[in-house]
Amino acid sequence: MAKGDKINFSTPSGFPEFLPSEKRLELYLLDIIRRVFESYGFTPIETPAVERLEVLQAKGNQGDNIIYGIEPILPPNRQAERDKSGETGSEARALKFDQTVPLAAYIARHLNELTFPFARYQTDVVFRGERAKDGRFRQFRQCDIDVVARRELSLLYDAQMPAIITEIFEAINIGDFLIRINNRKVLTGFFKSLGIAENQIKSCIGIVDTLEKIGESKVKQDLEKEGISAEQAQKIIEFIKIGGLVDEVLDKLKHLAQNLPETEQLSLGVTELETVIAGVRNLGVAENRFCIDLSIARGLDYYTGTVYETTLLGHEPLGSICSGGRYEELVGVFLGEKMPGVGISIGLTRLISRLLKAGILSTLAATPAQVMVVNMQEDLMPTYLKVSQYLRQAGINVITNFDKRPLGKQFQLADKQGIQFCIIIGSEEAAAQKSSLKDLKTGEQVEVLLENLAEEVKKRLI
Repeated sequence: MAKGDKINFSTPSGFPEFLPSEKRLELYLLDIIRRVFESYGFTPIETPAVERLEVLQAKGNQGDNIIYGIEPILPPNRQAERDKSGETGSEARALKFDQTVPLAAYIARHLNELTFPFARYQTDVVFRGERAKDGRFRQFRQCDIDVVARRELSLLYDAQMPAIITEIFEAINIGDFLIRINNRKVLTGFFKSLGIAENQIKSCIGIVDTLEKIGESKVKQDLEKEGISAEQAQKIIEFIKIGGLVDEVLDKLKHLAQNLPETEQLSLGVTELETVIAGVRNLGVAENRFCIDLSIARGLDYYTGTVYETTLLGHEPLGSICSGGRYEELVGVFLGEKMPGVGISIGLTRLISRLLKAGILSTLAATPAQVMVVNMQEDLMPTYLKVSQYLRQAGINVITNFDKRPLGKQFQLADKQGIQFCIIIGSEEAAAQKSSLKDLKTGEQVEVLLENLAEEVKKRLI
């Protein structure tokens, strides 16, 4: 770069950065999510941001994910070294685009150190080279849980997922939401009963999964382009539109399984779905929080059983705010054995962006401080420091103002940061072991003995 050239220091497209009030909101939500995850026994792990490229592509490039490759940038005098040792094959590295494939590699690396079923959570940042747009990022934080077993995994783990989703979103208090549940075996079994070829079923499921985005008419057109007859396409549309209360939908599915040809897989899917729903109810999830939605397919190929999508009612254009499902072969890919798993994922960065824009969430105050000790006189700084430490030891977050400025300016500074209380101690107050406590929200100002200050602040913070 030539001397005097201007550096473009703007944020790279699709890579978010947060103001303090936004980052505090993210940390607040992470605390809620972590608390709920851990209440169900999930344990935290962390996998590298960078994995070998062959690991990330072990199950193909799932969905439309564009992987960011990693290459070292060496100074010119070391260029020959780079050319000589260029990373190819097993040495090529890339940024992880999700947490599931890295989880599979993690389990393979630590197989003999883990206890199964292995229940883990991660809240790492992942990277996708997709086109950046509103609510879509190239770097975002993803909050995942998965339970993985060797050979067999109880369907009650599937039932736990809606209970966990419910607890998280009720704690965040984002309004009414609906967890839509389906089973891929139900869809696959129904397609088989229509005589649709095995090699067409995956593409059909992918098309069904786009129903909300492209509409019924376009879904039928796309199915017919895949070689599905108009009659079959119409029956698929009618099937995925089956609705009603949960038990009504289950009854309709059982009736179909009894009266259609080749319904072994359909019957298995209905039985699994019924087991999961019973578990969801036994876990105390309210009936208005979940439903059976036969249009939910989850487009990724590795899902094999239960699938979930969560919708914020009244804000359906936001899309799914939490999704996931059961898979049978993904995690065992590196070990050559069956390792079934089930999990859900919250794209937290995307979710925060959408909820803030919709006015459903608000950012927090720019600082966690609840109190500012203002600077009235430089010679009283030892008193200010002692009072600040006394309050901190009582569990109160405090900013001590070290800069001497007019009192009104200090009040403005505190108010701008969302600090509610200011503590004022001048010469007279210090001599009498008193302070003035000013509430910037109400304008009220009271005199408090220093020995009672922490108790008074706590009382007013409630």
